[in-house]
Amino acid sequence: MHFKLIALNGRYIHSCLALFYLREELKKQLPAAELELHQFTINDPYYKTMLKIGAGAPGVLFFSVYIWNGELIKRLLADLAAILPETSFVLGGPQAAAFSRDELPAGCTVVSGEIEGIDPAFYKDLERGELAPHYDCAPGRPFPSPYNDADLSTDLLNRHVYYESSRGCPFSCTYCLSSVERGVNRKELEQVEAELAAILRHRPKIIKFVDRTFNDRPERAMSIWRFLAARETGTVFHFELAPDLFSEEMFAFLEELPPGRFQFELGVQSTNPATLVAVDRVMDLEKVGENIRRLARLNNIHLHADLILGLPLETEATFRNSLNALFAMGPHYIQMGLLKVLPTTKISRTKGLHHCAKPPYEVLATAEMSQPIIAHLYWLGECVEAFHNNRYFPSLFAYLREGNEDISAFFENLLAVCREHNFFSLAATQPFLCELLLESVAGRADRELIGELLLYDWLRCGHRFIPDFLQKEELNELRKKLARIMESELPPLYNRRSRDEFFRKTVFAEFSGPALKQLGFRAAGEGSGVVCFLARQSASIHGHLETSLLPGLSSS
Repeated sequence: MHFKLIALNGRYIHSCLALFYLREELKKQLPAAELELHQFTINDPYYKTMLKIGAGAPGVLFFSVYIWNGELIKRLLADLAAILPETSFVLGGPQAAAFSRDELPAGCTVVSGEIEGIDPAFYKDLERGELAPHYDCAPGRPFPSPYNDADLSTDLLNRHVYYESSRGCPFSCTYCLSSVERGVNRKELEQVEAELAAILRHRPKIIKFVDRTFNDRPERAMSIWRFLAARETGTVFHFELAPDLFSEEMFAFLEELPPGRFQFELGVQSTNPATLVAVDRVMDLEKVGENIRRLARLNNIHLHADLILGLPLETEATFRNSLNALFAMGPHYIQMGLLKVLPTTKISRTKGLHHCAKPPYEVLATAEMSQPIIAHLYWLGECVEAFHNNRYFPSLFAYLREGNEDISAFFENLLAVCREHNFFSLAATQPFLCELLLESVAGRADRELIGELLLYDWLRCGHRFIPDFLQKEELNELRKKLARIMESELPPLYNRRSRDEFFRKTVFAEFSGPALKQLGFRAAGEGSGVVCFLARQSASIHGHLETSLLPGLSSS
């Protein structure tokens, strides 16, 4: 028996946890079978991918099907069935059950649910070559980590390693497939620690916990966090969390965490209470705001927060309010994603909700928002994605946040400028982004201050020149001037021996008193000064250069 297990991931760095689970169950039930696991991406050349999958005339091809690869898999199935008439096809994953029987070739089997819970008759049928069209799986079975040392040193090398310490979700959001099945199946902590220790021996770059709500039991989450924090590793750990379920113990622990060790994905979705009720999302909005602000102030954890465009009872006004509210909380990344109206979910039966006919089933219109409104807010979200969700402009957005800026209106104005310049068809380079931001604030009274904040962020990103549109004096001239007038020693920046190297490697720029106050270098009313951008990265989640204000160079 020759079986091939096929993943078609969104990107090369992704991996498919489900296929590793499937492989382990096949090894257990059919130890004589020859198993091959192959991971491709949806962007690989189609014909080459098809030939590689079909090579060796496997007896059975297993595919893991999701909304991002479903249409590609249907195309592959049609062509592979033509060239491999003796091969059977088995489809699993959340999108497999959405295929209609007439979309699939003959000899195609669909498995619904967790492979650990499949009827043992499946393996007997598989061995005989007499598979039925469909098999259901019982949930709640044990699911030990499917990885072995060879996986972690070959197939998973330089990829995201996905891990689940629990399955299921305590919530029943109507837009989520997890709402179809109730309950959470959690591993014992001793098992979690042993499995993570085995993975960490290979020092992966990132482990992404796929638990739907990792902190639904804060005490359990804390135990795992403590275990991970105690490990000497450069691995980054990513968690999906409910933003209102943080304890004081969690905050005390996270405050001491090294920058960049953890990443948090925080599902907010909407700040409109009526919408949250409509989608069965139980959440304390006051706690959400308080907790995200506290997490942001720690400045040692990358915070990714989600809004969903197109939920029931959400109007254009309430969605813009959600954007304003979320921006004010201070996450580093704001995702304004389109609602995906997945088959079999409760939300798919919502009156007045229209969506694309093919995966990923993006929303087109709702009873509250017409298609033109949805389209406009989509492009607004693309503007937020391009300008906010990077490391380029943190000082600018901190300034806007502290000034209680109507960020929806700010991005609306920026969107108009982007459209004038055909921005969404061009490369979003940092200089281009910076120019468009300056143009969008041209009529503001604080335009000069914003320009200085953009300059500061530009130099903190490691640039050693200033583009013309930021209009500052030539950097080399300022460096030469400072090298002539500065003291022979200025601890801790330099001493007599390191002085020449300091002035050779450091970038200097002068800023006004208001800019230095905003950046935290000066008190109100103090004059201008020179900031040096040191040739080393700061210990922060952005990895910007360290900066220091040179003393004694005020113009006041």
